[in-house]
Amino acid sequence: MKIFDDILTIPNDAKNCVIAIGNFDGVHRGHQALIQKAADIAKAENKKLGVLTFEPHPRRLFQPDLPPARLTPAPLKAEKLKYQDIDFLFCLPFDWDFASQTADNFIKNILIDGLNAAHIIVGHDFHFGQLRAGNAETIKNANLPITIVDAIHDEKNDIISSSRIRQNLRAGNIDIANNLLGWDWTIQGSIFRGDRRGHELGYPTANILLKDTIHPAYGIYACYVQIEGEEEWLKAATNIGIRPMFEVPVGQVEAHILDFPDRDIYDKILTVQPVKRLRGEAKFNSLDDLIVQMDKDCTQARKILS
Repeated sequence: MKIFDDILTIPNDAKNCVIAIGNFDGVHRGHQALIQKAADIAKAENKKLGVLTFEPHPRRLFQPDLPPARLTPAPLKAEKLKYQDIDFLFCLPFDWDFASQTADNFIKNILIDGLNAAHIIVGHDFHFGQLRAGNAETIKNANLPITIVDAIHDEKNDIISSSRIRQNLRAGNIDIANNLLGWDWTIQGSIFRGDRRGHELGYPTANILLKDTIHPAYGIYACYVQIEGEEEWLKAATNIGIRPMFEVPVGQVEAHILDFPDRDIYDKILTVQPVKRLRGEAKFNSLDDLIVQMDKDCTQARKILS
């Protein structure tokens, strides 16, 4: 999969593709179905398959003060899209100039002049251009071949959407979120040196920041973690939150990797895959009480992950 982030420098051999358009945050089962439809059309028309998306998420531009909501920050989204057998990923900067262009200009500048799109595939609720004035009908009226994919439903006949997945993560329902995603949700970040509280208590942790990633329900989770450059997934009891005993200023992820030798893994990317929420965060009367609970958490995490 080749990635392009500038509409003006796309080479001719990356144009005239079948193009699936969307934000694709989460690359969930609904997104996968839309991309699969685009892949089927590309095969039938003997064309390459491309995905057109935008970064950052429009919410970051329009509502910057709201809490983080990304299911898949840009690197993770690109990684998940790569598994959809895409030939080209067109990831265009979403800034005020881009957001303020009219729907007609979007069609001309991006879809026609920039991509020379052979066929366009969008979801039923797709909107674009200034004030979201453009939709699938607008593209159709521009005489561009377009296919509209209806909403995808889960086993209970409810629509699969990024917003539903966010709601379940915020409630700590990891299994439901994973079912809607079609893959096991993960958090990624660079391991940084913390205040070493866990080390002092006998439970050293690998710490990463959530940053733009949605904050799931705070608490203790049984997780699998993977260290950059290593294939093995390791078991961990992980705190996601602000540690009420010590009150860190922003939510973060602190993974106590079970049976892990003491070695330097700072600055490596850690991938954290929550499996089950064990309990909410709590403030204890003493450090001794906290240690007792941490021991129980590790025992429970081992049992779940075994």
